[in-house]
Amino acid sequence: MSTISPDETGLAPQDFATQQVRARVAWFYFVGALTQQEIADRLGLTRLRVNKILGQVRADGSVLVDLRMPLAGCVDLEQRLAERYGLGEVSVVPSLDDEAELQRVVGEAAAIMLDRLLQNGMGLGIGWGNTLKAGLRRLTPRVLPDSWVTSIMGGLTRGSGSSTFEVATGYARAISAECYYLTAPLYFPTVESREALLAHHGIRESMRRARAADIALVTCGDMTARSLLVKTPTVSENLEGLLAAGAVGDLLGVFLGKDGLPVDHPLNERVLSLTPEELRSVPHPILASGGSYKTEIIRAVLKAGYVKHLAVDERCAEALLDDRR
Repeated sequence: MSTISPDETGLAPQDFATQQVRARVAWFYFVGALTQQEIADRLGLTRLRVNKILGQVRADGSVLVDLRMPLAGCVDLEQRLAERYGLGEVSVVPSLDDEAELQRVVGEAAAIMLDRLLQNGMGLGIGWGNTLKAGLRRLTPRVLPDSWVTSIMGGLTRGSGSSTFEVATGYARAISAECYYLTAPLYFPTVESREALLAHHGIRESMRRARAADIALVTCGDMTARSLLVKTPTVSENLEGLLAAGAVGDLLGVFLGKDGLPVDHPLNERVLSLTPEELRSVPHPILASGGSYKTEIIRAVLKAGYVKHLAVDERCAEALLDDRR
């Protein structure tokens, strides 16, 4: 019987053994159709351990479930949303109560759209956030030597796995493409400081590429503490004024009213990003966002016609079609 040595896998013996257990648990559950208790008995594990491993392999992208059966209710919502808002493509996924899991499935649905659209030579503009980060698991790794990726909005001063730099880098690595960054904060102290930085050749080049992108993958945020942007000091200090101005959420850091137009607030004059109006000119802008609490901002984005493709969840889709809301 042939064996694989730890040297050949690049893993230490204990790491190799752990990965083998994870692989067996995943295979028995997703391919072999064994129950969690049956797997626990076969491998000498507790059922709790099996459950934890299954959660881990789903979360880290080791296992991707490809469901080929159409969900009739979702398909109907997709067609109605496309007709109502003049969209080219819509993907509606079943709603989940866990917010992190909902972001994951919506992000993956958007990445599947992106995967079909993306061809060599195309430029890809990327926003940031957990939803877009999750989409990386569904992007087919490939080499597109003539393509490039650029961030289309400035970043935050504190890093996370969903920051503008990390998300853009992840997509660039997936297609072996060069990546350009807006190496500047999302909001500037003054309009003058923003204009001064825009004169820098590196920032100017990234903005030029952002405007020249063939595809843009973005999300949007609401006005509650669920939004990563609202929790930042710059926005939280201005939250009262933004709400008074009629903001229902943001797209690329630009705060919009119910009609989808930018509200009259100083933050909108100090933001460094592709503007919603410029996003509308991108051939294939994709919005990935879900959750009923985001209905107002998603509706505003759709009403203004800023995007042509939408990935959303079932409950939010129903709310977007409800004329009473």
